[in-house]
Amino acid sequence: MDIKTFFDAEFDEHLDLVNKTREATRDAFIELVEICTDALNDGNKLLFFGNGGSAADAQHIATEFTVRYVHDRRALPAIALTTDSSTLTAIGNDFGFDHLFSRQIEALGNPDDVAIGISTSGNSKNVNLGLAKAREMGLIATGWTGKTGGEMVDLCDPIMIVPSNTTARIQEMHIQIGQMLVGALEHTLGLAKK
Repeated sequence: MDIKTFFDAEFDEHLDLVNKTREATRDAFIELVEICTDALNDGNKLLFFGNGGSAADAQHIATEFTVRYVHDRRALPAIALTTDSSTLTAIGNDFGFDHLFSRQIEALGNPDDVAIGISTSGNSKNVNLGLAKAREMGLIATGWTGKTGGEMVDLCDPIMIVPSNTTARIQEMHIQIGQMLVGALEHTLGLAKK
């Protein structure tokens, strides 16, 4: 395959998935915006977590909340559970990698906070244990995934499943969904510039 063909094929796959994701996730997105609006209005916070590229997405989106998205506005409480290297390595060493997020949720989560687990397969054990701990503690467990949704389907409400089996394309949709979430919440919270 020549590079021009590769380039065009990648964009074609992305553009096709944009429309499929719009249809597949619209209702869950609207529900997530309502849940997060209520949580933030009530003084609760958003907790994001995932592995690898999903960890980067968790950090990126949490930053959009605490700093700003497009315009200056008050900071919104969001935490990525993927950033504290001392905590991550201590939990991994003392309890095992599977408990990276459940242990932090136990420490930092409060009832009615929103836990947002991100896993392209829906089968990341540490993400799913984090979501299970969130539900056990009275947090609202939500997720972004792809493929068939994996084990995450039974742990999240709402769940956004990107209808693709290609990890890179799923991640592209996750970052778009995340940035749309920030923009939508700025509107529902009355923080968007007119």
